[in-house]
Amino acid sequence: METVKFEQLDITEPILRAVTEMGFEAASPIQAKAIPAQAEGLDIIGQAQTGTGKTAAFGIPLLQKIDPEEKKIQALILCPTRELAIQVSDEIRKLAKFMSGIKILPVYGGQEITKQIRSLKNGVQIVVGTPGRVMDHMRRKTIRLEYIHTVVLDEADEMLNMGFREDIEMILKDTPVQRQTVMFSATMPREIMEIAKTYMREPVIVKVVKKELTVPKIEQYYYEVKAKNKLEVLCRLLDMYAPRLSLVFCNTKRQVDELVPELQGRGYFAEGLHGDMKQSLRDRVMAGFRNGATEILVATDVAARGIDVDDVEAVFNYDIPQDEEYYVHRIGRTGRAGRNGKAFSLAVGREIYKLKDIMRYCRTKILARPVPSLNDVAQVKIEKTLDRMSGIIEDHNLDYYIRMIEERINKEDYTAMDLAAAFLKAAVRGDEEAEERETDQLAEADGEGEMVRLFLNIGKRQNIRPGDILGAIAGEADIPGKAVGSIEMYDKFSFVEVPYRYVSNVLGAMRHAKIKGKTVNVEPAETEASPRLIRGKDFTRLKIR
Repeated sequence: METVKFEQLDITEPILRAVTEMGFEAASPIQAKAIPAQAEGLDIIGQAQTGTGKTAAFGIPLLQKIDPEEKKIQALILCPTRELAIQVSDEIRKLAKFMSGIKILPVYGGQEITKQIRSLKNGVQIVVGTPGRVMDHMRRKTIRLEYIHTVVLDEADEMLNMGFREDIEMILKDTPVQRQTVMFSATMPREIMEIAKTYMREPVIVKVVKKELTVPKIEQYYYEVKAKNKLEVLCRLLDMYAPRLSLVFCNTKRQVDELVPELQGRGYFAEGLHGDMKQSLRDRVMAGFRNGATEILVATDVAARGIDVDDVEAVFNYDIPQDEEYYVHRIGRTGRAGRNGKAFSLAVGREIYKLKDIMRYCRTKILARPVPSLNDVAQVKIEKTLDRMSGIIEDHNLDYYIRMIEERINKEDYTAMDLAAAFLKAAVRGDEEAEERETDQLAEADGEGEMVRLFLNIGKRQNIRPGDILGAIAGEADIPGKAVGSIEMYDKFSFVEVPYRYVSNVLGAMRHAKIKGKTVNVEPAETEASPRLIRGKDFTRLKIR
């Protein structure tokens, strides 16, 4: 199907602006077909799986019909589960971001009904709810249907499977006869067609079946893990395979924000990328990833659009994607330009079944692997070091070094094998220690190796963790996480140590920063009455760059 831009779909400017901000440029096939048909006022039966953009397909034309001046319920969207009801309401709220006066309310079981009643009394135009809770409100007269012009049945087949047919029919009977009815379903069982025949007027069938996709020749593995062990398993895989550049995918912005400081705290050069970040910061992060300063980019699917870096050696699905196409797009970021690539997925519990769906859809095999032990990680490091040594033997003249070793063996009571083993142990202790030593030597040469203690006016009572402080300082001040020293946390305040040469960067960068949404004040731990003197400099008068 030919690509259709949202501008071609006669969408109002506020919604078009919201769609652009959400990162979408072209309409999906279901959107390109359903939006014009629904805008004409036709009843629609849409066949499309989850992840095809169907929420926007019915949400955009629905919003364009809402009168913001009228504080009555004008549209009702029925969903099978409370999770989907919340998701759909959030999505429509994003689409209505630049429309004033539009109120959307999710109603579902499990939430205190009095809160929902209070919100309904304040006036809402769009209700997104599960059939059972909507029926409950109808009985209480807190939801009235006489002003409704649009009813949407989202994932109708799933609602029928859950036994909601009677509720759905009762709700449809109570809505105005002249309403517009829109139904979306992944499958079309007989019951769906019966409801359509009884409650819809000459519906137009809009059918979009996702084509099966095959993935490039990339080695694909999955590891069955417990949720609490995901970070540790990810780190072991990073240590084992040591990709020069890697992408780690999360399903949510919140997970990105939580994972990045955890990785930085373990000494990895990681940065995050998601839709809530300012464009200038996104550009800086991407520049660092392209030039290799950032080795691990943690991103959401939306933020990863447009990432075009050929040297990505591995992709990690920290979260299993909700949609099969997302999996294809994710792992397609590696193995480019004829290079080899690897993709690793961490599956928790029932996510194993989602992976099997992905395998069927993509016509590919994702091989199960046992979680690597610490010994496995060490063994791989040893093998890589030995491979590197083999290259040195083949490419260099080692006569001088052989003589040096022979001289040492003649003087000491050990063999050439002992010495080789000692060299191997020193080598596999990792480049990390060498980097730390190099950093320390540079700092001492600059006369700036001392650590300075800073005071922060936030602590445990604000639900702040050491990783949050580390992530904020490393991210805002643009310094490596490994450079940050000890972090001491108390109920209402905290202390953190940073090298002297980074102090002015930290003070300057943190002046307007927030940690978990809370404004933070960072200042020297010492008072002006007793300043810390470093090499004759009064720390309290240090200029902020």
